[in-house]
Amino acid sequence: MTSPDPETPPIRLLVDADACPVREECVRVALRHDIKVTFVSNSYFRIETDPLVEREIVPGNFDAADDRIVEHVTKRAVVVTADILLAERCLKAEAAAVMSHTGKPFTNDSIGMAVATRSIMADLRAGGAKVGGPAPFSRQDRSRFLSALDLALVRLKRHG
Repeated sequence: MTSPDPETPPIRLLVDADACPVREECVRVALRHDIKVTFVSNSYFRIETDPLVEREIVPGNFDAADDRIVEHVTKRAVVVTADILLAERCLKAEAAAVMSHTGKPFTNDSIGMAVATRSIMADLRAGGAKVGGPAPFSRQDRSRFLSALDLALVRLKRHG
């Protein structure tokens, strides 16, 4: 888990843990890569006990957990979140990679459209329109996430 040089922060996996369906997968991948995983949430949840697994329960308003995740972001952090606005903040803080729990990457090229779409959908809902939510989380989503997370960590180890 040590960095190649003392000036370089260690690779770290940061997980927006409230309502995250891939917590166990995050632990499994992090332990396989021997990197620290930090789960940040507003409420308690069970997670594996291991020196590389950290849980931070952040009291306060709903955005307190998001604020804490952004505080942890470095250029060697991989962030897992379904929150588009948090993803945008993490990209601005120069996270190495940001992805949803389905493995979909959030990038500097795609985040603007994602934020705009989120805003349009919120406006439609506020106006009383019945708009569907996300599709149910599937086995294929879980598999895609595992592949994307593993790839992001391998790339970061090689190039980052």
